Amino acid sequence: MRPLSVVTNLGSFQRANSSQSYLYNRLFRGTPTEMRSYFSRRSAAIYTLLMLSACVTSIPAQQPATLKVAIVGLEHGHVAGFLSQLPKHSDVKLVGIADADSNLCAKYAKQFSLPEDIFYKTEASMIERARPDAVLVYTSIAQHRPAIEIAAQYGVSVMVEKPLTISLEDAKAIRRIAREKKIHVLVNYETTWYASNRAAYDEVRDNRIEEIRRVVVHDGHEGPKEINVQPEFLKWLTDPQQNGAGALYDFGCYGVDLMTWLMHGETPESVTAITNQDKPEIYPQVDDDATIILKYPHAQAVIQASWNWPFGRKDMEVYGATGYIITVAANDVRVRHQHDNQERTDTAPSLPARERDSLSYLAAVMHGQIVPKGDLTALDTNVIVTQILDAARESARTGQTVKLTPVH
Repeated sequence: MRPLSVVTNLGSFQRANSSQSYLYNRLFRGTPTEMRSYFSRRSAAIYTLLMLSACVTSIPAQQPATLKVAIVGLEHGHVAGFLSQLPKHSDVKLVGIADADSNLCAKYAKQFSLPEDIFYKTEASMIERARPDAVLVYTSIAQHRPAIEIAAQYGVSVMVEKPLTISLEDAKAIRRIAREKKIHVLVNYETTWYASNRAAYDEVRDNRIEEIRRVVVHDGHEGPKEINVQPEFLKWLTDPQQNGAGALYDFGCYGVDLMTWLMHGETPESVTAITNQDKPEIYPQVDDDATIILKYPHAQAVIQASWNWPFGRKDMEVYGATGYIITVAANDVRVRHQHDNQERTDTAPSLPARERDSLSYLAAVMHGQIVPKGDLTALDTNVIVTQILDAARESARTGQTVKLTPVH
């Protein structure tokens, strides 16, 4: 169309500046040879540009380097789940395991066909020799802070199993050293990777049920002994000095984490908790059933954590001013809005690939693709979670409601 436009406007074209006049003369008053030469040069230039463009677009995006991870501790039973999932992550390489218990090392070496040379007696020697990008901590909860402090001295980021730690004092110390050494400290919860929980969050975020009024969370199972957890796992789970409490910490942390996320990091005004020992013959040192109530200015949460459910469960009910959403296991939700005649059951949308599990998330954080702030795994969220759990333990001990102020 452009040549036609030029031909039908020759008068104005001829009155253009000198460069336009030159083009006109070459196109319409030059010799045939000159015209062929001009178009030949133009065609060659365009062809070259097109070829360069094709080459650039055909170059594959550079893939992130393989993430080197190491394990600290083998006494947490969830380490078996990590080792069984590791082969599915070709972008993650296990370069070391630190645990002083030779029997545990031998057990996992045999079970997962692990080479002998990746085992170390101490975390420090492992980091110095294996040089991981991040360490995954599978110790008792009380040992999280020491493990993080050692890793921080080497500038190595850390992911621990839930909860972050056993006291607010420890949480503040962890936050302080993470900032000082500029490392990531992340907390892995199974429920973080539930698409149903993300669907509930999105329902609130998009204002489809308006402001949150009440959240009820149920987490737990029949009890660690009843489901036959590993002996080394059971030993510290039932020790309040190593686990912080019993079901209160073990399963209360899930609901506290979810509520803190839903409330965008808001600190509740108060925490009230009660605990029971329904099976003192099995769990003489710790609670096996707990209820935590969180009060906010315009909302409340009731978190029910137990080692006494007749079956394992992890579900949440979120009630807003104009509707509700209830999670059903990992992938489904029940939803009803104000003017609906009945509730409906939906399958939650899948999570993004970078957030489908703990290793994918960790790799994305380490490669700078996700900034861990305000989400379920982030340190800022989990300092608040620890503050609430600490207050819940104190409330259960004293029988009094504990008032809270934001942690600074």
